[in-house]
Amino acid sequence: MTPIAIATEDELSEAVALRLVAEIHVPHEITHLLRKNGFGYLRSRMGNWCQMAQHRVMLVVTDLDQGHCVVELCQQWQADQPMAPHLVLRVAVREVESWVLADHLAMRELIGPRGVLPPKPDELPDPKLALLHLAKGAPRAVRNDLFRDVGGQPRQGLGYNARLVEWVRTRWNPELAAQRSPSLARARKRLQKTVRDFSQGY
Repeated sequence: MTPIAIATEDELSEAVALRLVAEIHVPHEITHLLRKNGFGYLRSRMGNWCQMAQHRVMLVVTDLDQGHCVVELCQQWQADQPMAPHLVLRVAVREVESWVLADHLAMRELIGPRGVLPPKPDELPDPKLALLHLAKGAPRAVRNDLFRDVGGQPRQGLGYNARLVEWVRTRWNPELAAQRSPSLARARKRLQKTVRDFSQGY
């Protein structure tokens, strides 16, 4: 049984990470779910994640946000850490919402027929904002959960996390989403390889 720990910066990222782990065919168990709001928590504990990765697969998911380069971000985060072959540090470009938006079939079920879904969500400058704009045309219950207007500006609704977490858990398909999101495709491939390597070596 391969032990896997997951560290994320928010509730939605954790739900997505759990779905990625659920795809794995190698027998496994989740030993830790580690989450606090914001990437600062993740970066400040890179030493802990590397240490944990000596004895388990350690999946860390963060957002690129306004960063310039995924490779540069990973190098910065791991600059002073020892080698940790079972650490899987993956970066959603630019936010985990881009991975969410990449499954057009499930997204259309969520928001209904209105709105144009992005063909290349990794290229969106602000994936969350794109999702909020789509939510404005969704059925009322979904719209009320995902979207609220604050002084004419779109903002995350009070039910945003609850609605999307349940949808990710039950409807979102990482395999389909990876066809439109290269950063998600790389994350799936790296995680699955690392779990296979770990299981063969222990």
